[in-house]
Amino acid sequence: MEVNAEGNPIDRIRGLGMRVVRILSEGDCRYGLADDATITLISDEPFAQWEPEGAVGLASAELLTPVIPTKIVCVGINYRNHAEEMGHQLPAEPVIFLKPPTAVNGPGCPIKIPEGVGRVDYEAELAVIVGRRTHNATPEQARDNILGYACANDVTARDLQKVDGQWTRAKGFDGFCPLGPWIETDVDPSDLLVESYVNGEVRQSARTSDMIFDVYELVSFISGVMTLVPGDVVLTGTPGGIGPLASGDEVEIRIEGVGSLVNRVV
Repeated sequence: MEVNAEGNPIDRIRGLGMRVVRILSEGDCRYGLADDATITLISDEPFAQWEPEGAVGLASAELLTPVIPTKIVCVGINYRNHAEEMGHQLPAEPVIFLKPPTAVNGPGCPIKIPEGVGRVDYEAELAVIVGRRTHNATPEQARDNILGYACANDVTARDLQKVDGQWTRAKGFDGFCPLGPWIETDVDPSDLLVESYVNGEVRQSARTSDMIFDVYELVSFISGVMTLVPGDVVLTGTPGGIGPLASGDEVEIRIEGVGSLVNRVV
């Protein structure tokens, strides 16, 4: 793999059109850049001054969650049909909340339903991975500061959400943010098909063009509230069609041009 040794680390990656992965390699967690068959290991995080360091096969690699964020900033009620099914008016500005970093869950890892929480739902979402420190950014600046995109599942304890009247506990359990399987750096987020499947049956299907606030508007808005740092994750909202999960279910989040994220419920 030929790389440009100079310039901003994320610009070097985006110029290659590669996927960023995080894998378990010889007992260590390593970042790499993947094509359809091969992972080129890199010497540091993708946000640092990295260099290529050998290669492994993609098919044999154990994929981990592709990033460890300092925070996961989520957007509620950002698809018109989801606002309708939840009985909400369309928001005048983005509605944001946080998931803790401990909610992050990797591809293929189990989603554990905590005891006594009642209904637990899937929510398919396009995840934005921040590549540069972002503060008070315009939408155009926000676009330049994004490393790429991943699939995410904003798992939600729906009964607790209704009881609490706010969303922290319902969405903050360990493992309630499956993320992956990689970061796709070469995709236009403006009109992607976002779908969820439970046991092979489609449950949600909508396009990102149906968002109330687009990706760049969201990152810009959030950066006016809190500084986003490299590796932070922004979840951009879920379409209509949310529903419950049960132990033994296999849930898949599939996003056009990005990938497929599969987890089993236990």
